[in-house]
Amino acid sequence: MVNRVPSHGLDAQGIRTGATLHWNMTTAPLVETAISRGEGKLTCHGALLVDTGKFTGRSVKDKFIVRDAVTEDTINWGPINQPMAGEHWTHLKADFMAALGEQGELFVADLFGGSQPEYRVNVRVINQMAWHNLFIRTLLVRPTADELPGFVPEYTIINLPSFKADPVRHGCRSDTVIAVNFSEKLILIGNTEYSGEMKKGVFGLLNFLLPAQGVMPMHCSANIGADGKSAIFFGLSGTGKTTLSADASRTLIGDDEHGWSDQAVFNFEGGCYAKMINLSAEGEPEIYATTKMFGTILENVAMDEVTRELDFTDASKTENTRGAYPIEFIPNVSEKNLGPAPSNAIMLTADAFGVLPPIARLTADQAMYYFLSGYTAKVAGTEIGVTEPEATFSTCFGAAFMPRHPSVYGNLLKQRIAEGSVDCWLVNTGWTGGKYGTGHRMPIKATRALLNAALDGSLKAGEFRKDPNFGFEVPVSVAGVDANILDPRQTWPDKQAYDATAAKLVDLFVDNFAQFANHVDQGVREAAPRVAA
Repeated sequence: MVNRVPSHGLDAQGIRTGATLHWNMTTAPLVETAISRGEGKLTCHGALLVDTGKFTGRSVKDKFIVRDAVTEDTINWGPINQPMAGEHWTHLKADFMAALGEQGELFVADLFGGSQPEYRVNVRVINQMAWHNLFIRTLLVRPTADELPGFVPEYTIINLPSFKADPVRHGCRSDTVIAVNFSEKLILIGNTEYSGEMKKGVFGLLNFLLPAQGVMPMHCSANIGADGKSAIFFGLSGTGKTTLSADASRTLIGDDEHGWSDQAVFNFEGGCYAKMINLSAEGEPEIYATTKMFGTILENVAMDEVTRELDFTDASKTENTRGAYPIEFIPNVSEKNLGPAPSNAIMLTADAFGVLPPIARLTADQAMYYFLSGYTAKVAGTEIGVTEPEATFSTCFGAAFMPRHPSVYGNLLKQRIAEGSVDCWLVNTGWTGGKYGTGHRMPIKATRALLNAALDGSLKAGEFRKDPNFGFEVPVSVAGVDANILDPRQTWPDKQAYDATAAKLVDLFVDNFAQFANHVDQGVREAAPRVAA
């Protein structure tokens, strides 16, 4: 029998508890334990269904970073990266350790954050709940049986959903807390059952550590073409990041979090965490198939208690229904979760204003500008009187997970693009022929044709025009694509309305980028859009 208990135990870390410790359990025992403890139920097809309680998403306002000598000048402090004083951390840690010592059972998983051995970190996760332990060993990279006995953790996450913080004593906002201490290499999570806090905790950790090693951490998907060349896809929710990267003709590296080193683009994770709302076999067959596999965890999905059939259209609990599964559940995946350094970088946006072209070629300076902007647009809401699209700017396409100043990541990206002669593209999967409510969604067939032409290199050989507002280059014609769609202004019946809407979007970009102007060079500042004369 393989020994899954490491020689470097909790005692070696100074963690004391009388709890029964379950070390590095595998999938089947963890599923059995979760069910026996009443943490979840089996669906009719064998997936584990769990309910995350009142928290169905991340508690962004309850996350803090301990402010000390290590973080004082390296963290981009603000509403996202909120500081916690050392005194409050001392109290919080003491109370957390006391609560840990009172547990009857604990589940411990030793895992890697990152698939490239030179840049991965050893992460130990201590869980109160069995299904949380199953989740994190599904999402992170799992060591081999031979690697476990000698595993020594560099960073530790302790997740106790039963722990309630005291805002006065612990310096937090509520009785829920996510506290990160980079000096002590410890993350404490209390009073939330939402499992994504652990996953994003490791992502934030790597986003802090890797830039100092010259590695670019990214909130993106990645795949490899038949020609052996890699592509990365940046994009916020709803822009097509997962859908467009999950191309049957290309090998998937990962769907969410990656690093870009001198040698490779590598997945931070060993699993996927996909949205389940309105999932269908027709729309996303590969992801849908995972919902019928043993080892998949489904969060907050509606289920018929008699038949145990799932209803992915039911959003009564939350729109953020989720599924976690090992990446190998998806066909045609990279064996080592990595590929060569990218040849193409795609920035996806769903422009609900209907102004941006379906594809545009970016210079390195423009790529940095649009990367720092992190633009997409939400459609008009259902609230009475709200008829206009709403611009969303999320720095680096993942502002919530970036502890350092955005310019650190932007400059790394620009450097990588220049050194690797990477082709950069802005792809609009949003609206054409008018803004939301007037125009229509960009045809997926056209998007795929343009994307394929960009990735196989044929698009570069064609003729381009310069967009009068945004300054990037737009192809004039592409085989198999209606030429009219390539010039958004020509798709609008009212050309003056297009000009006015374009001017508005240009102003939104300029206003948003003002926060970065003093942190970038002149070339990037000159990449800003300007209203056509």
